[in-house]
Order: sequence, then structure tokens, then C-alpha cells
Amino acid sequence: MHINVLTLFPDYFHEPLAQSMTGRARRRGLFSWDVIDLRNFVGDGEQADDYPYGGGGGMVLKPEPVFRAWEALEEPRPFVLLSARGRSFTHQVAVELSVEPELTLLCGHYKDVDERVRAALVTDEISLGDFVLSGGEIAALAVIDAVVRLQPGVLGDFDSAQGDSFHDEWRLGPPSFTRPAVYRGMAVPEVLLSGDHAAIARWRREESDRLTRQRRPDLLDRAAAEDGDGS
Repeated sequence: MHINVLTLFPDYFHEPLAQSMTGRARRRGLFSWDVIDLRNFVGDGEQADDYPYGGGGGMVLKPEPVFRAWEALEEPRPFVLLSARGRSFTHQVAVELSVEPELTLLCGHYKDVDERVRAALVTDEISLGDFVLSGGEIAALAVIDAVVRLQPGVLGDFDSAQGDSFHDEWRLGPPSFTRPAVYRGMAVPEVLLSGDHAAIARWRREESDRLTRQRRPDLLDRAAAEDGDGS
């Protein structure tokens, strides 16, 4: 998979993407990326942002550098804008994006992006949640991490992804334990030491259900609503 990132702040990306899972995936040839500095597409005497028409506070990212960068990439699709107006980013959205051979992310910054970019170029808008960031760079890193880890061979262990929260869309993941078996008087549940794989699977499912009911009952409500719709 190849991911392009269009941003006014490329330094956000180089070091984080070289680390951990994304760094290993790139070194193994499973993932590649290019960070495109939108300022390279600002002409002489131009600027990347300007005041909004109609007045009001904040600055708006101008259309010219985005259109030029998009054209230089030979009109990439899908072209995703990280935006507070976008659909919520979930595991299922990550799965959807992970099957694309190429993905291009546009990081908005300042107050907004000129609406003509959204209308003419953008194929999808994604939001991390109901809060506002200074720009789309942090959101883009989160999307990249979630999408790249789903690429075949990246984790090296399918069970590692299968047990994650939201792998089953409507459930949180169960608790995890590792050595030592007892630490400061706190013991690992006996079932996890039993070697009984069926019992372990039941325990994990029960714990997943318990935590979901306790912490995210809205997920179960959504699952029930979808079942009721016949979906």
C-alpha cells in the first residue's frame, strides 16, 4: 500500500512514520509513503492561506496549492480530507480504506479548507471524533497507523489483530495478561493458565461482552438497531 500525505507541516510525519509498526512495514516493503509539502505548490507572491470571505476569525487554506498538488499526483483516488465535518473514523472505515492500493490524505489546517477543494477533489471526509484539532496532521497519523496495521504481513500474527477492540465491530477487546503469573498479589485468571483453548475463548468473549456493556453500551445499542433493520 502507498499513502500520500498533503500537508503544510511535513515535519509532523517523518519521524513518527519511521518508528514502530509503520517503520517496520516500510522496511519490509509492505507500505510506502510520500509526504508532500503544500508550500511547494505556492507560486511566487502567493500564500497558502488567506482570510475568509464574509469576514470572521481564522484563516482558510487556499485552493491553488491543493489543486496543483493533486494534479502533480495525477489526480489520486481516493482523496480523503481530514475534517471535523467528516464521518467518524472507526475500525470498519479503516478496513474499508485498507483494501485500497493507494490512499491520499489531505491535512486541513487553520480554520478550514476552501470549499472548492472539497467540492471538486475530495472523495471522502474523515473525523477522529467530536473535537477540534489545530490541523489534520495528528488525525492523518492515526488513520495511517490504523490502516497500515491491517495490511497482510504487517503484524505477522493475525490473532494479534483479531483480538483487538472493534475487530468485532460491536465489542471492546478483553483484558490482556502476561508474565509474571502473580505480581504484587495480583494473579492472572486461572483460565488463561489452563491450556483449555475453548474455555479461554469463552472467557475472552464474556469479558469482551462485560466491558462493552460497562463502558460502551452504545455499541450494543447500535448492533441491536442494525439487527432490527435486517442488516
